[in-house]
Amino acid sequence: MKHMRIGSRESRLAVIQSQMVMDSIRAFDPGIELELVTMKTTGDKILDRTLDQIGGKGLFVKELDRALLEGQVDLTIHSSKDLPMETDPRLPLVAFSQRADPRDVLILPEGTECLDLSRPIGCSSLRRQIQLRRLFPDAVLRPVRGNVLTRLEKLDRGEYSALVLAAAGLNRLGLHHRISRYFSIEEIMPAAGQAILAVQARRDTDVSCLRLFDNQDARDCLMAERSFVRALDGGCSAPTAAFATVEGERLTLRGMDVNACGDIFYDTVIGPRTQAEALGTALAATIREKCR
Repeated sequence: MKHMRIGSRESRLAVIQSQMVMDSIRAFDPGIELELVTMKTTGDKILDRTLDQIGGKGLFVKELDRALLEGQVDLTIHSSKDLPMETDPRLPLVAFSQRADPRDVLILPEGTECLDLSRPIGCSSLRRQIQLRRLFPDAVLRPVRGNVLTRLEKLDRGEYSALVLAAAGLNRLGLHHRISRYFSIEEIMPAAGQAILAVQARRDTDVSCLRLFDNQDARDCLMAERSFVRALDGGCSAPTAAFATVEGERLTLRGMDVNACGDIFYDTVIGPRTQAEALGTALAATIREKCR
């Protein structure tokens, strides 16, 4: 019997997401024995500073990468939006989930129906902050760290008037009832890779067991989005946003970037999905010109 160890962050959401991958592997081959190995990453340990102050979201994958390279685990599971734009060539991304709801959402304290702007909105992402300021110009925005459940506890204790989080994570946690408002893609453009799970492995690993899990639409969209952000020298903590969709053989990529004065620029490119990364690079060049 083949034995595979799946590496995951130890948060409840990360475990649920890893179990989604494991369920798909079992459906492909019930004979594979699976073991979940959880660990706390540097990004999970340092909660008193924002991510851009401590090195970006790449801190959520460092320990998992090391475990892969040292052979402690065989696969690692990530939220794609948390991945650095450059990955170790020894550890390729090998499979991607079907995209869940990519939108950001507003969460109010339990039992509250109206947004109270006398208290801050909790939001650590620069991408979200910049777009939220256009929607709520009178709001105070304050960083909030911790996993989803920790953030909700802070909200319900009265530290914040609201939180802005990803719909996908809340839905996977069974917390969709906490969502007070869904922001449209036009209101708040998502982070590159939002709502897509990525599986990483060593270069020589047989990943045929992921055949049922891997989604080509998500793969093409993610490659376009990451190419766009990478070409703008943005990381997963940068105020850059990208969102791609596919229809037939055509891919539509929307992108957003911000110049030094805080002005927001958007544009869109459409082309063959087989040229996803090239489309991302081309859109980045167009927006870079606008940002000057």
